Amino acid sequence: MSPQYSIVTDIYASTILDLTQTSGRAGSISPTDAARAVAAALMPNCGPDAWHPYLAPIRRSAVALARDGRIEILRKGKPVDPTGVKGVIRLRIAAPTES
Repeated sequence: MSPQYSIVTDIYASTILDLTQTSGRAGSISPTDAARAVAAALMPNCGPDAWHPYLAPIRRSAVALARDGRIEILRKGKPVDPTGVKGVIRLRIAAPTES
């Protein structure tokens, strides 16, 4: 894996984790929220629709984070299996695990 790929992948994951942590367990975010945040971070003077290219990578990163147990993917307010998830989703920080 090239360093550039790793950095870009990290910005997707870190943005999702930052936003879901901020919204807490009682809230959730849209993948669009994360895509807009990434677009603003990578291209500060971008236009209002510059986030569109980041949506698919954000969704892929969300699936990976959900598989790792770090976030939950929600459909109609309920957690769903991240495998093959389609349609409108929301993202929520995962419940803390008991140690």
